[in-house]
Amino acid sequence: MKKQISFSGKGSRADIGEITIFRILPNRYADAVGPFVFLDHIAPKIHTSANKSGTGAHPHRGIATLTYVLNGEDQHADSAGNHATVYSGGVQWMKAGNGIIHDESLSYDTKTENKLTHGFQFWINLPAKNKAEKPEYLAIQGDAVPQKSLTDESGWIKIIAGNFEDLNSVIPNYTNQFIYHIHLSGGKEFILETPDELEAAAFLPLHNAVINDSTFQTGEFVEFERKSGTIEIKNNGETPIDVILFGGEKYTEAIVAQGPFVMNTNQEIAEAYQDFFAGKYGKITN
Repeated sequence: MKKQISFSGKGSRADIGEITIFRILPNRYADAVGPFVFLDHIAPKIHTSANKSGTGAHPHRGIATLTYVLNGEDQHADSAGNHATVYSGGVQWMKAGNGIIHDESLSYDTKTENKLTHGFQFWINLPAKNKAEKPEYLAIQGDAVPQKSLTDESGWIKIIAGNFEDLNSVIPNYTNQFIYHIHLSGGKEFILETPDELEAAAFLPLHNAVINDSTFQTGEFVEFERKSGTIEIKNNGETPIDVILFGGEKYTEAIVAQGPFVMNTNQEIAEAYQDFFAGKYGKITN
């Protein structure tokens, strides 16, 4: 049986400098999907120069950030001493744990000279025990992201987080989680069976799609009910489409989010700010 759709809608604008951003999660109906408490869509944009745009140095605690760069290059630096740049198709993952300061900046891909930038940033809520751990970081280039062709020449799937069939992302799983990038050829379909209590949502960054017999538009976020069932994505057009499908098991601990911190109590939020202003998260150095 196909899963019922509980909500659909488009994100709100949350631009940073020259970067056009649509905040997909949280929204008026959903605070989280599985462990994911935040999703920004960095909308496609053609750049005339390689000038980098970013948020500037800022702190995090209690989460892991995951930036998936479809097009462009993303430069990362943090107060734990990590510095790296990932290019089109790559992933930056950072566990903030008990506190870190980081800076990310996006520009077009200077390796290919493709002027397009496009991407996503997710925040993954950590279980309470992992919020107290030291920060960690991974830079995964595009050719290291697991990918396989779909059956019947239907397209391909990339495993950004979690696993699919015989493929496993190197991103750590603190709970059951998944992020799939599905590239679906014209006239084809993708079907995923999901168990009970799995929270799941789809996002359409570039194209319309038919999901469980309903047509959705570019830029729409589609959330499914939590009963077991099938997610069926169809491309009724002639040209390929892209779909981001993500989710995981429900986060069962209390969630208290404020600014860049996601903790389990108000007291922990207050301590996160106190430690930041006391300089306990360190500094970014060259």
